[in-house]
Amino acid sequence: MLQSGNSVTLRAKGNSMLPFIMEERDTVVLQKVEAFAVGSVVLACLPGNRYVLHRVYRIKGEHIMLMGDGNLHAMECCRREDVAGVVVKIIRDGRVIDITSSSQLFMAALWRKLLPVRRYLLFVCRWWMRRDRRMKKR
Repeated sequence: MLQSGNSVTLRAKGNSMLPFIMEERDTVVLQKVEAFAVGSVVLACLPGNRYVLHRVYRIKGEHIMLMGDGNLHAMECCRREDVAGVVVKIIRDGRVIDITSSSQLFMAALWRKLLPVRRYLLFVCRWWMRRDRRMKKR
């Protein structure tokens, strides 16, 4: 559907994109790949026909390095042609978040710079999520 120019909406699975995209909370809107850059969130096909929704961390020619925002050091490598779509919006609690906006791009760039302390920030984020789930069950 993406190749034919349609946008596709998917429910987020997993927590590898914490804190920007959260499982059970967010839906992402993907569009056909026109262009992407470092900082873009893409859907890519990895070896073994496994798809991931991760942020572009580095581009070297035809090779793309991907890393989930919730990851501390694990990266995946793919080729440009393996990128199936680019996330343009996140739908969260009925609100639409344009991740191509300057504020979202700034936050993503800042998060990338915080990689050395990301472990502690993610600990707090995950603790907050567990706390929030417990509060909702009551």
